[in-house]
Amino acid sequence: METRKTLVLAIDRDDDIGYKAQIASPIVGREAALQAATRLGLVDPEDSDVNAIFSAVKTYDELLERGEDVIIAVIGGDHMNMLEGDRRIGDAITQIVKQTAVNACILVSDGAEDDYVLPIIQSRIPVESVRRVIVTQMPNLEGTYYILKKFLDDPKISRVVLVPIGLAMLLYSAAYLVGRPDMATFIVVGAVGTYLLFKGFGIDEFFGYLFSSLQQSFQKGSFSFVAYISAVLISIVGVIMGLTSLLVYYPLSEEAGILLFIAAFIFGSVWWFVGAGLVAMGGKIIDCIINDQENLGRVVILPFFIGAIGTIIYGASSYLLSISNVPDFPIAADAGVRSIIAFTVIGLICALLGLYIQSATIRWVKDGRRSRKW
Repeated sequence: METRKTLVLAIDRDDDIGYKAQIASPIVGREAALQAATRLGLVDPEDSDVNAIFSAVKTYDELLERGEDVIIAVIGGDHMNMLEGDRRIGDAITQIVKQTAVNACILVSDGAEDDYVLPIIQSRIPVESVRRVIVTQMPNLEGTYYILKKFLDDPKISRVVLVPIGLAMLLYSAAYLVGRPDMATFIVVGAVGTYLLFKGFGIDEFFGYLFSSLQQSFQKGSFSFVAYISAVLISIVGVIMGLTSLLVYYPLSEEAGILLFIAAFIFGSVWWFVGAGLVAMGGKIIDCIINDQENLGRVVILPFFIGAIGTIIYGASSYLLSISNVPDFPIAADAGVRSIIAFTVIGLICALLGLYIQSATIRWVKDGRRSRKW
C-alpha cells in the first residue's frame, strides 16, 4: 500500500508575494513559508494571502502532530498576466511533485479564485481537501464602505468595473462635444458592448499575453522582438486595407447586413493579418531553433495553421461577396463557388502539411537529444 505524503499548498494566483514582497516562488518548507507571510504582512498587512499562508502553516503543524508525512509549499502566479501565471503555477506544482514525491494535496486559499486554480492542481496531484480562509469584517456601514474601497483599489476589479463606466462617460461627452448627441447612445452602447465581449471571451488576456511575450523578447534580446514589432505594423496596415475594402465593397443599403460587413472587411485585410501572423511565428521559430529546441515542435505548426485558417476565411468572404451582387466586385457568383472550394482544399492541405512537419520536427529534436546523450 502506498504511503500517503501530503502537500499543504497555498496558492497566490496574482503573485502578491513576488510583486509586493519581492520573494520568488515556489517556496517550500515551514520556515520559508513563515518568512514569506511575515514579509508580505509587513508590506501589506491587509492582503488576504497573508492569512492564507499562516493558515497553511497551521494546517501543516496539525498534520505533523498527528505523525503524518507532510510538506508545505507556497506558489505564486503572475501579477500582470493570469494566463502566464497559471502556467507558472502548473509548472511549479509539477516540479514540487517530482522532487518531493507527494501524492496528496490540501489546498489552502482565501477563496477568491479556487475555481481557476483547482483544475490546474488536480491535473497534477489529487486534492483531498480545500480550506478557505475568510477574514471576519465588522458588519456596519463603515466596514461595508471599507470593503468596497478595497475592491475598487484592486487592479483586477477596477479594470472590470471602472473602465467601462469611465469609457461610457468619455464617449458620451465626446459625442455632445462634436455636436452629435443623437449618436451618443449608439456609440456608448457599442463601445461598452465591445469591451464586455473582449472581457467575456478572454481576448484581453490574449492581448496581455502578447504584450508580455513582446516585453520578454525585448528583455532577452530575442529576434522575435523585431518580428513582433513588424507583425504589429503589418496588422495596422491590414486594418486600414480592411476599412478601404469596406468603402469599396460594402453596399450602403438596408438589405446589407452585418455578415456582408464582416466579409467586406475580411476580403481586404485577411492576407495582411496572415502575413503578420507568419512574420511573428517566423521570429518565434528562429528563437526556438537557437535557444529552445524542446518547444520547436509545438511552434513550427502554427504558421501552417495561420495560413490554413486565413486561406479558408478568404475563400468564404469572397464567396459571400460574389453572391451578394456587390457592384464592381472582381469575382462572379459562379467563380465564387469554385473559389471557396479551392481555398478550402488548399487550407486543409496546408494544415495537413503542418501536422506532417510538426511530427518530423519532433522526431528530429528527439534524435538530436539522444545523440547528445551518447
